[in-house]
Amino acid sequence: MTPGCGDEAFLAAGGPARHVPVLRDEVIAALAPREGGLYLDATFGAGGYSRTLLAMPQLRVLALDRDPIAIAGGASLVNEAQGRLCLVKERFGRLDQVARERGLSDFDGVVLDIGISSMQIDDAGRGFSFRGDGPLDMRMDCEGTSAADLVNAAGETTLANIFYYFGEERASRRIAHAIVMDRAKAPFTSTAALASLIARVAPGRPNEVHPATRVFQALRIAVNDELAELVHALVAAEAILKQGGRLAVVTFHSLEDRIVKQFFAERSGRGRTPSRRLPHEIEPPEPTFLLNGKQPVTPSPSEIDANPRARSAKLRHGVRTKALPRGLDARLMALAKLPQDHPGGH
Repeated sequence: MTPGCGDEAFLAAGGPARHVPVLRDEVIAALAPREGGLYLDATFGAGGYSRTLLAMPQLRVLALDRDPIAIAGGASLVNEAQGRLCLVKERFGRLDQVARERGLSDFDGVVLDIGISSMQIDDAGRGFSFRGDGPLDMRMDCEGTSAADLVNAAGETTLANIFYYFGEERASRRIAHAIVMDRAKAPFTSTAALASLIARVAPGRPNEVHPATRVFQALRIAVNDELAELVHALVAAEAILKQGGRLAVVTFHSLEDRIVKQFFAERSGRGRTPSRRLPHEIEPPEPTFLLNGKQPVTPSPSEIDANPRARSAKLRHGVRTKALPRGLDARLMALAKLPQDHPGGH
């Protein structure tokens, strides 16, 4: 497996630059933070949500991030918070376990900002983007199987399915076949080499996104098991929120949003028609969330002008009821996994 990641010079320069997270004001409004409350920022990043929450007197935050660079960059905010911020290197899918290990429960709010951060995209050494050449890595936690490991070892059908289902790439089979042919001559180690192959075998049209965009998204999701982590995080948030606690989730593409939308629909009973049931029918479980207002919430035109990366963001949110948490849903998890049949695409 590929060792290491990141750039020591990046850390030496002071870590991640501060930035305003997408839909910050809308997320804070959905969370409705209260003085002295307990909140969980499950995707710390550059600390934008945590910093805003900590402006509320006596409020405490447990924050997670799987990226060691984000953890190192958050040290100054931990010091500023004077004991009100606990920052932990961990995947957000384990947020309930992290809370239990620290004796915390009955949270007033949980926020999840899903996907890749601007810091990760802009650092060529992380291998998330093909705008600048770098190692084909993409590991958020700098551990385990890298994108290069996957591209150079996975079977052609597996690669095609990853590209088609996680990247919605129509030319998935053609790209996967070309990768398998080319890697027999020399392994793929750089983002530029992979992007060049994709542009050669599946060139895009003028004024469209780069033809490698969807494949890079798919590889990132596969390497970091992002969709399964999201499912686990939603279920975990349901378990640790108190009655009246609030869950806010920001997503950036349709695969993530589909999972969040279905989770809230099932947990709120939205779409269920009230009717009398037959004697043998099982009564549906009580809703665990109430949904307020028109959803999803999307960025304003001014925010998109200031930050074009915000254009695809969607916020969904809910308020926890007194109903018992339902636990992991197999139907929801099915949305996060690859099908085990023939490869998709062309």
